[in-house]
Amino acid sequence: MSVSQQGSPAAGETESGEFSRMIDRRQIGNDPVKLEASEEECAALAERFGLVRVASLAAEVELEPEKDAVMARGRMQASIVQSCAVSGEDLPVGIDEPIAFRFVPDRRITEEELELEEEDCDEIPYSGTAFDLGEAVAQSLALAIDPFLTGPNADKVRQEAGLLDEEAAGPFAALAALKKDQD
Repeated sequence: MSVSQQGSPAAGETESGEFSRMIDRRQIGNDPVKLEASEEECAALAERFGLVRVASLAAEVELEPEKDAVMARGRMQASIVQSCAVSGEDLPVGIDEPIAFRFVPDRRITEEELELEEEDCDEIPYSGTAFDLGEAVAQSLALAIDPFLTGPNADKVRQEAGLLDEEAAGPFAALAALKKDQD
């Protein structure tokens, strides 16, 4: 099953997000679902995640129905450009990661105390018969982005700005300074 960028929402569902790919659980086949973001979707995702550019985003996901839930396992690959956290220079980054999540019917919260198990944390609720696989992949991309990525010129920029490097400002630097004062 391949879901194109023109994938239409299931009956009663509306598209949302920059990379929406609605999957009707009643239509799940045996073949993996292949998703690929268009140029426009890549540009919208770059804006959403504060990146210089998303050059590509693709995923291949196997879907396995489990009663009302659907287990999704696969691989996500992306090519992005983000800014160095120190120098601001553009840094190309390749992402190639396994993805796994479970789509579950939306549960109504009652007044009872709700206790979550560890496996509940990777669950994505859906209502009706369709879930948004594309949005789940987009959120996986967001989690794969290193928010503190630094490039090869970061140390030079730190020195020019008079900032201490990690060794001089790290947790053991204060202990070293105390020891030096005692000597």
